[in-house]
Parts: sequence; C-alpha cells; structure tokens
Amino acid sequence: MNFTLSRKQKLLITAAVFTPILLFVLYTWSALTWSYAKGERAGYVQKFSKKGWICKTWEGELAIVSIPGTMSEKFFFTVRDDALATRVNQTMGKRVALSYHQHKGIPTTCFGETEYFVVDVRNVE
Repeated sequence: MNFTLSRKQKLLITAAVFTPILLFVLYTWSALTWSYAKGERAGYVQKFSKKGWICKTWEGELAIVSIPGTMSEKFFFTVRDDALATRVNQTMGKRVALSYHQHKGIPTTCFGETEYFVVDVRNVE
C-alpha cells in the first residue's frame, strides 16, 4: 500500500505541530514582559542561593519584621541577573529594600521559582 500526503495535508500537519509551540512561546514572552504588579519590600535577606538542575536562578528569602520582637513575614523572590545577584549577596545581614516586578502565570520554573522578580536592591540603614 502506497501512502502519500498531499501538499495541503503536509501544511496542516506542520501547522498542527508548530502552532502550539508558537502559542507557548508567545504566552511565555508576554508573561515575562508585562508585570502584574510592581513594588518594594524592606527587610533582611536571610537566604540567597543559586538553584536549579538545568535552569539556574537565584532564589532568596527576605525576612520582613514590622515591629521588633514580632514574628517575621517571609518574602520569597527570584533574581535573574547575575550582577544584581552579586549586589544582593553584598547586602546580606543588612536592612535592604528590594524593588520587584510580579509576573503571574509563568508556565515553568525555568525562569524562576517565584513570581516576584527583583530588579533593584538598596541599603536602607
């Protein structure tokens, strides 16, 4: 039995394969480009490390203490830029303010384990 596909059938199969890939790429790009929220959190960076099996990202934990002696709130964040990660590492143990962009709906943890991406750090002491 000789089975051959017409040109139209080949184009439909190609479109069926590549359309979901293209849609995934466009969705991921838009989720990383537009931020849902922007803000700033102040506290003490108490944990910061480069994590991941294949996609290595800097993941951190900021302890936010509103009143001394009270339980601290933890703010988990991601840093994608190595130069900024170096600056965050230099502020360990000091009170800092982290400026961040929140990106909701990122489809994979390859870009970061959290939805909060730090874009700047500054000392507040």
